[in-house]
Amino acid sequence: MNTRSILTVLPAALCVLSSPALAAEEAASEEAIVSEAARDSESVSFSASNIASGYSVSPVTAESIARQGRYALAQDGAGGAAGGREASYTVALNQDSFFGFNPSFNGLIPVNETMDFSFYGIFWTKPAFGLGQGNTGDDLWTEFGVGVNFNLMDGKLKVKPQLGITNGSLLSGGQIAGGNTQGARFLDGIVPSLTINYSDDTFEAEYYGGYYAALRQRNGNAALDFAHTWLNFGYKATSNVSFGPHYELLYNTRNTYPGGNTAKTYEWLGGYVQFSLPKGLFARFTGGGSIGSGDTGDFYKMSVGMSF
Repeated sequence: MNTRSILTVLPAALCVLSSPALAAEEAASEEAIVSEAARDSESVSFSASNIASGYSVSPVTAESIARQGRYALAQDGAGGAAGGREASYTVALNQDSFFGFNPSFNGLIPVNETMDFSFYGIFWTKPAFGLGQGNTGDDLWTEFGVGVNFNLMDGKLKVKPQLGITNGSLLSGGQIAGGNTQGARFLDGIVPSLTINYSDDTFEAEYYGGYYAALRQRNGNAALDFAHTWLNFGYKATSNVSFGPHYELLYNTRNTYPGGNTAKTYEWLGGYVQFSLPKGLFARFTGGGSIGSGDTGDFYKMSVGMSF
């Protein structure tokens, strides 16, 4: 056998040994063997990629599912995600002309393709929400709650019903013994609420409605209920700046204090501007005037925070 024949047969033999699928093509030409080997190499590379992505600790995203033309479930376990969403946590510092300084937090944990488990808390620091202006700050009103968050319209629309509890004395009047207030209350009140957010490339909107109801001593002489709602919608001038009108109402719907009456606490109408930066940083200022009679004047509020 001459040298040219050896050079022709040797690659074919190696290809046959490395891939049984080529055994039937032993008699093919050198060009066919080389072409088949190339195709086999590409197939192996594609399969290895699939295997790696299938067992990666990274979540399977909707984009990867569509790209491969097959369905897959997001992996379970700590740090996992559902529907391509990661668990998130938002911390905000809020200052309000009525509610005072009230830092808050909100967390979302993906449960399935469209739903998250949510939890939140608000640190109400206004002394008047406690047992009086002269308190020492150890009975400050504290709110905590849980709920669910539904991601609709490809994540543009988020609907979040939650149920919270308040602790302190604002709604229930505190712990009373012998007609005297002795201290704050655990489970002072209950707060069912609904938050709806919409956001796309051009517009954003938010609705909140919550009802603060006394849970302890509802038939006592110091129980209060409040309905609180707001609505705003804005235009995104850029990816960093948005602005729009803001409406807000707080109404005292139940008052068992001797001689007490239900009444509007405030009704506000104004506008907001928000600046959003990469990595979830944001700052929003809202301000305007009271509408109707009986309010306490103009209003303003500011929030800064970070989502991560």
